[in-house]
Amino acid sequence: MPDVTNAEEVRPFRIDVSDADIEDLRERLARTRWPDELPGVGWSYGVSLDFVKNMTELWRTSFDWRKQEAILNEFPQFTTTIDGTNVHFLHVRSPEPNAMPLILTHGWPGSVAEFLDVIGPLTDPVSHGGDAADALDLVIPSIPGYGFSGPTNDTGWDSARVAKAWDTLMKRLGYERYGAHGGDAGALITRELGILKPKGLVGVHVLQIFAFPSGDPDEMAKMDEFEKDGMKNLEKFEASSGYLKIQQTRPQTLAYGLTDSPAGQLAWNTELFAGLGGENAGNVDRDRFLTHVSIFWFTATAGSSAREYYEDAKSGAGYREVPNETPTGVSVFPYDFRSVRAFAERSNNIVHWSQMDRGGHFAASDAPDLLVDDLQTFFRRFR
Repeated sequence: MPDVTNAEEVRPFRIDVSDADIEDLRERLARTRWPDELPGVGWSYGVSLDFVKNMTELWRTSFDWRKQEAILNEFPQFTTTIDGTNVHFLHVRSPEPNAMPLILTHGWPGSVAEFLDVIGPLTDPVSHGGDAADALDLVIPSIPGYGFSGPTNDTGWDSARVAKAWDTLMKRLGYERYGAHGGDAGALITRELGILKPKGLVGVHVLQIFAFPSGDPDEMAKMDEFEKDGMKNLEKFEASSGYLKIQQTRPQTLAYGLTDSPAGQLAWNTELFAGLGGENAGNVDRDRFLTHVSIFWFTATAGSSAREYYEDAKSGAGYREVPNETPTGVSVFPYDFRSVRAFAERSNNIVHWSQMDRGGHFAASDAPDLLVDDLQTFFRRFR
């Protein structure tokens, strides 16, 4: 089993935000200059003013960053340099000697904290009522440009380039055979890893495959009621996802406001977490959400994380319909875009497809038990 502490190119890391940075955040939140809002419009013009005000006050007065920092620091963390950029990652090894390595990739506007609820059950299934044969070693990186990886320093960091970096990371850690999982931006990266099909990659598992109708009536006829209903979610997303277009086209312009205003960062990150119409606002785990936002704020990575969207839009990475021959599993959660199998099968080797009865876009936090079970089921075939 690899020992990363003795690896020349891998450096131990510990999160340690300064007291001065925490105090600066509180002072900025207290000085927030609020916009007006039209009466009775709810979330139809964007994130609700009441929601952002309430969350900002929680962030300023009761959210305990030091507690969340300590939770993250319970897990071994490291940094390394790959293709000229810094990569931060958690490396949580299973107590089981024959654990399979798995790399987990978060999405936007998330962070490595997305996976806090699945780390225990995946690495130590016996302690969570499971089977030792399902144990996994976990590598959980911060996407270049996000969080503690920090800003990238050159152009071209699209999902395909990140996928290549992930294979380098796993090989650097001594893993010659491994699996991969991701959601949101992490799903794009994970599918690109499947397209790359490096030696040793046994399978990829994603929360979304962003494949869309081709106009073929046979494809439409194959859709079940779950998928048909899910198309409404996709239509709503396409009508309301202004954040996507801005990050794909003007990430630098966006960066000024978000890097200077924590309330602005919070509001922007709310776009996807609370649902574009605020339908999930009441279900948002406040501490987890504010942990994600705090990581963006303290690392000043609003702009550099948005650049990934720009790079993908420029290169086509993540969305391109080129063959992914790697065995692929998909978990589809109801409060999400709901991938359609007939569309996904056009360019992916789908060997596993699950439709869940609860959970949403960030399933590792929304329905961790369902995701854990599906990951164990999918990767069991590669043991």
